[in-house]
Amino acid sequence: MSDSALLTGTHHRRDPGPWRPAGRPRSGSPRGRRTSGRARLLAGASGLLVLVLAAVLVPRLGGLDEGAVDYTAIRLPPSAAHPFGTDSVGRDVLLRSFAGLWVSLQVAAACAVLSTVIGTLFGALSGLLGGWYDRLLMRVVDAVNAVPHLLLGIVIVALYRGSVLAVIASIGLTHWTTVARVVRAEILSLRGRPFVDAAISGGASRMRVLRRHLLPAVVPQAVLSAVLILPHAVWHETALSFLGLGLPPHLASLGTILGEGRQAVLLGSWWIVVFPSLLLAATTLCVAGVAAWWRDRTLPRRRSEQAL
Repeated sequence: MSDSALLTGTHHRRDPGPWRPAGRPRSGSPRGRRTSGRARLLAGASGLLVLVLAAVLVPRLGGLDEGAVDYTAIRLPPSAAHPFGTDSVGRDVLLRSFAGLWVSLQVAAACAVLSTVIGTLFGALSGLLGGWYDRLLMRVVDAVNAVPHLLLGIVIVALYRGSVLAVIASIGLTHWTTVARVVRAEILSLRGRPFVDAAISGGASRMRVLRRHLLPAVVPQAVLSAVLILPHAVWHETALSFLGLGLPPHLASLGTILGEGRQAVLLGSWWIVVFPSLLLAATTLCVAGVAAWWRDRTLPRRRSEQAL
């Protein structure tokens, strides 16, 4: 070691690294992760709020009818009068797109709630009962997963063509298996906790333990699953309606609009498909941002990993 290093005391100093402006957190630091999480929440929540408000208000502004047909304005390109253009029968694509987004969101929300309720009850009973009950219920989950969801949904919808309830059932009854596995894993991890042992030692029945202690503990995971199922349900409903098996044609949804516009694209009317597709992608990205924040906020294991 040189004498100059001993005199200046720099032999034990660490390299400060690249200069950063004061107040800007490192990208890998816990503060940086929290900042990026809040940014995702703000972007996702604000974008989703804007889309929902637009879906509710735009078709109702000025008493306009999204289904009004005008044969003098067939397949007009985007303009000031029609920002998203018109479709093959002269209907305004802007009004139909937001009206279809509202219908798709309502159907997807009902599907997400149905899937979450079924999956939560299924997973909770499987994790609580254990033994051959657990094995039997998990084989049911495997059997449902073995069948392609879209194919099973087509079979259900084909039995009740044009029924909104059939579309909700076809999606809700095929997307609960992931929720069941997540809830079962959480229940299994909670069964050995001291508060569960104390409740059982005090004479509480299994159903009481499930209702009072276990189900409230899995609510964050259930809510996260519902949020994640929402965009998937929107895409699934869009696929069914695009194939002509989903919602009835007179009920505007993103799937029916895209299904009607696939022939118009060959004629050069790209706007009939592009703008509804952009709304579909924007909805998915906004929900994904909110879901990522909720996951980081509610899962203790992930929070502890971020704090390291």
